[in-house]
Amino acid sequence: MSETLFKRSDFSTKILEVLDHVEYRRVESSEDMEQVERLRYKAYKAHDVLALAPKGLLDDSDFDSHAYIFGLYYYGELVSTIRVHYVTPEHRLSQSGGAFPEAMDELLDAGLTLIDPARFAADPELTADLPWVPYLTLRPTIVAAAYFRADRVLQFVRPPHAAFYKRVFYADTVVPGRLAKNYGIDMTLMATNVIEVGRKLLTRYPFFISSASEQRMMFSRNPNDTLPPLTIIPTARFVPQGELGTDLPL
Repeated sequence: MSETLFKRSDFSTKILEVLDHVEYRRVESSEDMEQVERLRYKAYKAHDVLALAPKGLLDDSDFDSHAYIFGLYYYGELVSTIRVHYVTPEHRLSQSGGAFPEAMDELLDAGLTLIDPARFAADPELTADLPWVPYLTLRPTIVAAAYFRADRVLQFVRPPHAAFYKRVFYADTVVPGRLAKNYGIDMTLMATNVIEVGRKLLTRYPFFISSASEQRMMFSRNPNDTLPPLTIIPTARFVPQGELGTDLPL
């Protein structure tokens, strides 16, 4: 997850070039869900964290009406997956809420809407030499913030990973590292205030930019917008940077 793997001045350009060979698929078919389950198992086993999935590799949250599961495909190969939850004061189910319910209730009681990613998994055999995978796997969280006009993007992570999210996503600490309920290890909860830092984030990392049509294809459940399973081509290279103000709730 280090930017030093590329020259810093070349970093965003390199990832924008990678986008030409990347596709996203919103996972809704049983066949694709089975593929996601296999990838989660492979990734969690390789990193010795299978025990951190106490409810199994698929759980009820995967099928929640506010959950969106994505596969990231590189040259047609599934390399990673993530689940994105849209959390509102009226619909509070989330991964982070299971570990830090008091902190989540405080945010939601204040009327905030949240994007809560979980179940990040990357194929260890395919991604060892692909340092951009974390960035593009997490990209749907920023697209979700734009589509839903969310107030925060959350990061529920292990403390050693906190520096990455602070540096890349300008995330603030909501709950310092401590033993997380249901996990048995220390976790920390962070949050990116996309209203305050959205423009800066998109300017620094233009590969997070998305068009309105891409946002609809990723997150709309209107049958007029999508026909799942749908392959989605990232649009960051085609959105003029002068239109940044339309991409996040600035």
